[in-house]
Amino acid sequence: MLHNPRREPAVYGLGVLAVTLARSRNSRSRMSIWAKTWLLNRDQFSHMPLLRELQENNPNDYQNYLQMTDSCFQQLLSLLSPYIMKQDTCMRAAIPAEQRLIATLRYLVTERSLQDIKFTTGISPQALGVIIPETCSAIIQVLQKDYIRFPSNTQQWKDVAAQLTIYGISPTVEVPMMANM
Repeated sequence: MLHNPRREPAVYGLGVLAVTLARSRNSRSRMSIWAKTWLLNRDQFSHMPLLRELQENNPNDYQNYLQMTDSCFQQLLSLLSPYIMKQDTCMRAAIPAEQRLIATLRYLVTERSLQDIKFTTGISPQALGVIIPETCSAIIQVLQKDYIRFPSNTQQWKDVAAQLTIYGISPTVEVPMMANM
């Protein structure tokens, strides 16, 4: 066989390419997990078993956790369920409306990060990033007519600013749109 000096680098290059492709295929097979196993077992690892226990045996602790009575929570859930309930798919069971509402309430009450809330809810931060805004929008949509009233004139905004000042909140810093009135 004749020695061809241009052939050697090509053979080496093909060898490097084969090794690189083999490694990338192995790394892809290891990364094919779509969800962490403990998140798939949401019912076992989330706060829901604890909440059921508190609801039955310690209503004061249950109220402290949700920041509302059980009857108020159930009423809110019944109003919101049609808006936040999702269908199960062939890939996975949908997160129930009750868990969606509880996750949203805990997020609003505690101001914890989505990464932190995932540990108590058993819901991924990516899903929480969708669930919480959807649930907040549903809360506004459902409660806006009867419970949420926005100021409609300058005097009403000034009244809101006065109430914020009582709680130590500067209306010109936290609510910038009021500064323009």
